[in-house]
Amino acid sequence: MQPRDFSLYGAVDLGARQAAAQRRQQAAQSPAQPGAPAPANGGSANGGFVIDVTEETFNTDVVDRSRSTPVIMDLWAEWCGPCKQLSPVLEKLAAEADGQWILAKVDVDANPQLSAALQVQSIPMVVAVLGGQLVDGFLGAMPEAQVRQWIGQVLAVAEKMGMPVTAPADADADDLMGGADSTAGVPAAPGIPPAYAEARAAMERGDLDGAAKAFEQELAANPGDPVAATGLAQVNLIRRVSSYDQAKARREAAERPGDVAAQARVADIEMASGRIEEAFNRLLGVVRRTSGEERDQARAHLVGLFELLPPNDPQVKKARSALSALLF
Repeated sequence: MQPRDFSLYGAVDLGARQAAAQRRQQAAQSPAQPGAPAPANGGSANGGFVIDVTEETFNTDVVDRSRSTPVIMDLWAEWCGPCKQLSPVLEKLAAEADGQWILAKVDVDANPQLSAALQVQSIPMVVAVLGGQLVDGFLGAMPEAQVRQWIGQVLAVAEKMGMPVTAPADADADDLMGGADSTAGVPAAPGIPPAYAEARAAMERGDLDGAAKAFEQELAANPGDPVAATGLAQVNLIRRVSSYDQAKARREAAERPGDVAAQARVADIEMASGRIEEAFNRLLGVVRRTSGEERDQARAHLVGLFELLPPNDPQVKKARSALSALLF
């Protein structure tokens, strides 16, 4: 199973994905408090570095905690064989890390609303949460060496965000973040261009135009800046999706499969909600069915969506290959 990179859309959508858990938390007092994790679902804590998380404790034990300490979420089920291979590896590495990061375990069967909110479609599923945001993840039981490498990248990102962690020097933070600086609510680390902080602050107050302007100014000064380019692509996607009547957009796309604009709108919606493969396949289908100017419009929109993910993302590679086959 190929790793799945949550990248930018995860950072954008986590707030919405918390909604179900947040409503439940507001209705019931959480048994766990920040800094004093308690096992849930009958699980056991390993020195406080491995905790069981429920829908009620998600905001406290994952979102709030991730603002000061990296959190790795392990989504599993009792019946899942690969989960039983991966979970001990994660628990071992969490114990070795000695508090450098926290392992938060989620039983998907016991927490169906949280699983639905996180769009869990396959397990084991592992995601990293930093500063209240999903920044990266993978599916399947990877070997310990690869898990170690991935966690090293997570810590590199955390260090870039100003968290007090020590990350391997060779970990590539930009690869993990898809070239985006997703640091909402976290002090900027030294050396980060002011434009990133300006864009982050603008997004926190809902000023998408201000965020776009900050990224555009950074790109004007540094045209090759991948962080600013991806950040601008993210903001533009949010702006587009925010302007859509989603029910109408889906209806029009269903009624007019050859309408490039209609299909592009739904592809945007799918991309923003994390259904990357569906978005890519939708536009690849339009490219396949059209020609001339319409085909070029579909191609250009698809290429624009590629910019939201790292160039080496397996889904981007697969879609690029399919697009190339269609065009040439």
